Amino acid sequence: MAHNSEIKKFIRENSSLFWWVKPEEKMNISINALVEAVLNYGNEKSVKRLFDLVGIKIVADIFYRQISGKRSNYHQRTKHFFQIYFNRHAQ
Repeated sequence: MAHNSEIKKFIRENSSLFWWVKPEEKMNISINALVEAVLNYGNEKSVKRLFDLVGIKIVADIFYRQISGKRSNYHQRTKHFFQIYFNRHAQ
């Protein structure tokens, strides 16, 4: 996983993805919130950067944990896409 400073820079560069987080708290979001926001609201470039920073297998593990419960915050299309994507690329 990338250094904390690289992740903080990534959060700063993509701060609009974390619209529900108070500006002064954005630098302290959890890795789970980071993954969910980028997969749900990010573009191809931000998703690739997330994979580079965190690792595709770690992102996939977090994603599968997040969708395994009764409730999920992922859009249905996003959930479906990343299930197929991770089954193919993160195994």
